[in-house]
Amino acid sequence: MARINPINPAEATGTAKELLGGVQSKLGMIPNMMSTMAHAPAVLDAYLKFSGALASGDLSTKQREQIALAVGQANRCDYCLSAHTAIGKMVGLSADQIRDARLATAADAKSDAVLKLATQLVEARGLVSDNQVAAARRAGLTGGEIAEVVANTALNLLTNYFNHVAETEIDFPPAEPLESSATCGCHSDSCSVA
Repeated sequence: MARINPINPAEATGTAKELLGGVQSKLGMIPNMMSTMAHAPAVLDAYLKFSGALASGDLSTKQREQIALAVGQANRCDYCLSAHTAIGKMVGLSADQIRDARLATAADAKSDAVLKLATQLVEARGLVSDNQVAAARRAGLTGGEIAEVVANTALNLLTNYFNHVAETEIDFPPAEPLESSATCGCHSDSCSVA
């Protein structure tokens, strides 16, 4: 059961009503996470602006969804894993690419480096090593792309933590659990993905 219930959009007022109306217009629905964030319109507004700004960056839509899946898996956020599995399919990720992203791996070297760096950021709380940044650069990431990996990771930390605190009810098809023998690929002994 949710710790913070979503706001009924029909009962929203002021800024919350405006923001939720914008979400409805853009997505054709209002996900529970966003209607729950609307309790604090500043939080919903910040999330929407942060997400919107990153959408105009150099990382592709698929790469941003792959980051969301990798970070959601690293943080065990069932809401985000379910949402981004559905969104990942909508933007053209295959079932294998979605599973691989949750395991912090990808078939192409650059996307693989993006996912490795994102999960390393989560595991190290941002304190990645010179070698980890150098590995991302060797895979072809520019300084700007590295900055966008950090920002996309931070955006997903916000949503993961928000959903953990709120215990947001999942309103997407549930993401399938990974095999218990799987690892996320972050190369941390303390990580458990299942």
